Amino acid sequence: MFTHTGPAMTINPKDTALVLTDMHNDFLSNDGAAYPLIAESLAANDTAANIERLLAAAKRHGYAVFISPHYYYPHDHAWQTPVTPLEDLAHQIGLVNRIGPLSLEAFEGSGADFPDRYKPYIQDGQTIVTSPHKAYSASTNDLVLQLRRRKIAKIVLAGPVGNLCVEAHMRDFVENGFEVAMVRDATAGAKNEYGNGYDAALINWRFMAHAMWSTDQTVGYLRAASESLASV
Repeated sequence: MFTHTGPAMTINPKDTALVLTDMHNDFLSNDGAAYPLIAESLAANDTAANIERLLAAAKRHGYAVFISPHYYYPHDHAWQTPVTPLEDLAHQIGLVNRIGPLSLEAFEGSGADFPDRYKPYIQDGQTIVTSPHKAYSASTNDLVLQLRRRKIAKIVLAGPVGNLCVEAHMRDFVENGFEVAMVRDATAGAKNEYGNGYDAALINWRFMAHAMWSTDQTVGYLRAASESLASV
């Protein structure tokens, strides 16, 4: 059995950011298009509340917050090359659809919008909302560039779709030289005929992420690191 833990990951408000993927009604609200796929896991982990706790702690203790959204515009539905099964489902059910990249028409309250509980944190003028990723990872948006421009080296990562977009972002970050702490109960996953996607994500993260923390641990580490910096 694999038991190696590696060196402990430390964080600091100067070089560490909270990154959240897919913070949309379609994933996190009861009437969201993809909510039924992950509802059981969201409830078991209390994911929505834990994400809010992370946002509150990051804001309170001076950490940068980045949101990697997932939007589909009309031109994305005209792709000619085959899409993956989940992307095909997303197109069929209208997941995170928007009128266009230059329009917010019909955005407010839509599946692509952010749940109201998170808007005070996301729309505070300080949070960085990147361009949208188009499949699963940060390789299709400007998130890595935005992190580099802010001299971020360490990432605390969470989001509702743990075994897909969250994991894909984690893999990108690791291969781009970032240290990544996965918040294991601020995420969720879907089930299919082969098993539980959330469980699969935990197994993969254990091999690749630099740390796996609970929300309680993460909030404590965010606070402690900030207080330690302030005392210097």
